[in-house]
Amino acid sequence: MPTTTAAERRAEAKLAYDAYIAECPSRKLLDTLSDKWVTLVLSALSAGPRRYSDLSRVIAGVSQKMLTQTLRALERDGMLTRTLTPSVPVRTDYELTDLGRSLLPVVAAIKGWAETHIEDVERARSRYDSLT
Repeated sequence: MPTTTAAERRAEAKLAYDAYIAECPSRKLLDTLSDKWVTLVLSALSAGPRRYSDLSRVIAGVSQKMLTQTLRALERDGMLTRTLTPSVPVRTDYELTDLGRSLLPVVAAIKGWAETHIEDVERARSRYDSLT
């Protein structure tokens, strides 16, 4: 069995989590995090726990299927917790975990940038579309 130097081991470890590599787990996470519904759900939960029905009201345009899939993906990745309260009907609350809250500055920055620069983007789109 060949031995490797510390530098070679560091290089291998660095390659293990390189989002430019298709099979990298960090790339799969990046795929999840870059979804618009994920950004909106995380933003909606930034103020505290919410019920499923609250989330569906706050996030205009999200279908029941997409909201459910997004919440399940975020729960699976450890970004939020789901709490069921036995009642009629059953109450389901969603809340960010510490890991999910650690993403809020990034999500807020992207959301803020989009809201601030949408007019610039729309002008650029109009110029581009007029040339094609």
